[in-house]
Amino acid sequence: MDPKHLFDDPRLTAVGLLYEAHDGLLARLEPTWKGNGLSGLDLNALMRLSRSPGRKLRMTDLAVQTNLSTSGVTRLVDRLERNGFVRREADPGDRRSSYAVLTAAGATRVARVLPAYLEGVERWFTGLFDPEQLDTLTAALRVIRDTTNPEATHTSD
Repeated sequence: MDPKHLFDDPRLTAVGLLYEAHDGLLARLEPTWKGNGLSGLDLNALMRLSRSPGRKLRMTDLAVQTNLSTSGVTRLVDRLERNGFVRREADPGDRRSSYAVLTAAGATRVARVLPAYLEGVERWFTGLFDPEQLDTLTAALRVIRDTTNPEATHTSD
């Protein structure tokens, strides 16, 4: 095959657009969390805890949901704990396991960031589509997520 034609491959266009869209969206949303003293990872973890039953997750589940290693999620929770946003709680049924639990201060910080964050999400992402397009896109993203990161389907949605 002619090497020039390889670069015209529509698969390269599709994945390139996904990367560019992701990078552009993060660039537009980043000032929201940075302006509230958080990293994107901090906000991601705090929102996942906010949306979880009892506002807590096993550390291993939080690691999967944030795509972090065991040591990476430990560093993240250490930082959030130092800021008073999260506390650790031992699992009474498994001494080897612990939970990250959202504190009142963490919930307050999420509540402070969320309106501007959602406004940005609406402006730069969901609001660009009509409801049918958004449903189709969400379903397509779920297929990609479920295929490339099946562990995430066991702990989040």
